[in-house]
Amino acid sequence: MKKVSIIIPAYNEEESLPFLYERLNSLMNGLTSYEFEILFVNDGSKDKTIELIKELREKDKRINYVDFSRNFGKEIAMIAGLDYATGDCAIFMDADLQDPPELVPELIKYWEEGYDDVYARRKSRKGETWLKKFTSKMYYKVLQSLTRIEIQRDTGDFRLLDRRCINALKKMRESQRCSKSMFSWIGYKKKEVLYDRDPRIAGKTKWNYKKLIDLAIDGITSFTTSPLRIATYLSIPTFFALIIYFIYVIVKCITQSVAIQAFQAIILLVLFFSGVQIILIGIIGEYLGRIFNESKNRPLYLVNEYNGERENND
Repeated sequence: MKKVSIIIPAYNEEESLPFLYERLNSLMNGLTSYEFEILFVNDGSKDKTIELIKELREKDKRINYVDFSRNFGKEIAMIAGLDYATGDCAIFMDADLQDPPELVPELIKYWEEGYDDVYARRKSRKGETWLKKFTSKMYYKVLQSLTRIEIQRDTGDFRLLDRRCINALKKMRESQRCSKSMFSWIGYKKKEVLYDRDPRIAGKTKWNYKKLIDLAIDGITSFTTSPLRIATYLSIPTFFALIIYFIYVIVKCITQSVAIQAFQAIILLVLFFSGVQIILIGIIGEYLGRIFNESKNRPLYLVNEYNGERENND
């Protein structure tokens, strides 16, 4: 009997957990030809999330949990889930039920047909603002234009990964992660499944635009050095613009006998080149910051306990 691990990162999801377990329990009881593991990764929740998970485990041993020592973020919770998952495949799912558990049988069906990465692509995104949908669409366009890797658009983390995909992702231990890009980078045989994304069943989203911008920057700088080439792309037209400007000044002085105020030209040039330099220094700083963080070689996360057993993290 094959084993399926359902990995659920959770941060302050006490309101959603009862609804989530009810639907997952119905799903697992209906798929009797598979063994299931529900692996919660408690990402330093400040509410009663971990207490509720422990209560669920008391009545259902198919539930396992990893409790972080503090909040490390969803991306880190996902790699921790892969580290602790024991199944032949793993399915990432959000705790807020925006990812419908009823789609799992279809994911498993394509996995049995030989696909290694069965990802769910959103046809619609209920409960999300127009601005969030627009910025998400533009992000994928920018990311795809900057990288040579094909990035699946309108896809989140809801997907099934075969064991060899799991093992490949576990080898990637960088601290600033973008799982969506990593799923594409590892390759393997992929299959798309369309679905309608539901609104949250309860509670409020933990994402804000600052976090989404940070995630977008991580996604771009983690898998492409294209932004560093902006310096080259900007330097060529800037050089020609500078030549044309000086030619214009000289011609005007000769033909019209009009003196150009030197301080005005100097101010404009200083402001222009200062702005260009600030942009380029910022881009280089993003990459240097990542080199700095990776060079520290710290563990990605620290675990407080796993299924009630305290870990010493040696």
